[in-house]
Amino acid sequence: MIPVILSGGSGTRLWPLSRSQYPKQFLPLVSEYTMIQETLLRLNGVTHLKAPIAVCNEDHRFMLAEQLMEIGIKPAAIVLEPVGKNTAPAVAIAALSAESEDDVLLILPADHVIADTESFHAAIDEARKLAEQDFLVTFGIVATEPETGYGYIKASSVRQGNAYNVAKFVEKPNHETALRYLESGDYFWNSGMFAFKAGRFLKELEKFNPKMLEVCRASLQAAKQDLDFVRLDKALFSTCPADSIDYAVMEKTDAAVVIPLDAGWNDVGSWSALWDVTQKDESGNAIKGDVLTVDTKNSFIHSSNKLVTVIGLDNLVVIETDDAIMVASKERVQDVKLIVDQLKANQRVEAQSHRKVYRPWGHYDLVDFGDRHQTKQIVVKPGAKLSVQKHHHRAEHWIVVKGTAAVNKNGEELLVTENESIYIPLGVVHSLENPGVIPLVMIEVQSGSYLGEDDIVRYKDKYGRV
Repeated sequence: MIPVILSGGSGTRLWPLSRSQYPKQFLPLVSEYTMIQETLLRLNGVTHLKAPIAVCNEDHRFMLAEQLMEIGIKPAAIVLEPVGKNTAPAVAIAALSAESEDDVLLILPADHVIADTESFHAAIDEARKLAEQDFLVTFGIVATEPETGYGYIKASSVRQGNAYNVAKFVEKPNHETALRYLESGDYFWNSGMFAFKAGRFLKELEKFNPKMLEVCRASLQAAKQDLDFVRLDKALFSTCPADSIDYAVMEKTDAAVVIPLDAGWNDVGSWSALWDVTQKDESGNAIKGDVLTVDTKNSFIHSSNKLVTVIGLDNLVVIETDDAIMVASKERVQDVKLIVDQLKANQRVEAQSHRKVYRPWGHYDLVDFGDRHQTKQIVVKPGAKLSVQKHHHRAEHWIVVKGTAAVNKNGEELLVTENESIYIPLGVVHSLENPGVIPLVMIEVQSGSYLGEDDIVRYKDKYGRV
């Protein structure tokens, strides 16, 4: 069985912590591990597992690879989607990447919480056996309340072991309908997790959406190997129909079965959902970071950097990051996306990235900025190298705080050590490398008429960036 990790989401409902360049699956929201690490670590103890296949946005490729490496997992493939096309094409690419058509794929979104791993493992084992009999298996979460934020799966009365044939999939209901679903006992929340043979899924996809399969196959055949990544052909993949697994296959096939799963599942789709699964104090507050409260209860309060104090409030969400603060009623957290929409409409960078931005060579932190200058702290990992580049609109002054920098300036090789500095004039071709065994820490002062990150002409890059 091959775990297939779907990591294409942007997690905008958890803004300002989750952003499109650093979404929730790469954040440690419920433990010391990130969500994507939790997704794979909770499979420890499941038998018959092969190396996983991960499908992700190409902008997240280095974060994903590094986070898997941190927990000692080497994936069979990391497939890069040049554009998002929903889950069905992503799963099709994974199925086409499997070694054998008889391999069972275990489809797992990268951002779920599952508290009871023993029950989850039992359900996986049941799903594998059913998938080997050519069923297409989905995991239906045993509903505990009339939730209107999830789709539902109706089970028929026909059983397949511990599973049921699927009668139908239904859209997110209103409250009255959800209450009827809950009372009937025939409906489960749609978890978005599946198991089926690679070949069986492809056969059903060819039946119901042959164009999608054709484009996915051609995109993979034309893909290029880029370091540890499989880079799908953008021109071809852009023509692929966009659809979910549910719409493309599961709602149409007559081979779908649902396994009831009661394992403390949560898709962490909002701040209130995260409050549900986070340990709370005696006042019902879920607190992370440097926080002080007085007469405050039933709230989620998260501090990333600063002291946050809350007095006399109830049922609130307060999130502090290095460049934004959000305060919301817990009942209105679904409207966080409206704030993100405003940020995007106003072309504000806070919708896309944090002040600290991660790169394959390390990261930088935007410390200060003005009309014609900005200051960054740059940290370069041992052995890492920034691209050979130049800028049309800015000059740069580098001061080494810790470590040693190997600098190439117009072909001249220089070593810059602690408390030394170097000036890179506008238009000069340059590169920067950390030849040491400790992180290189620098202060960079940029000055010029335009300071955007797109003012980079790259000549050579060890990470394959354009």
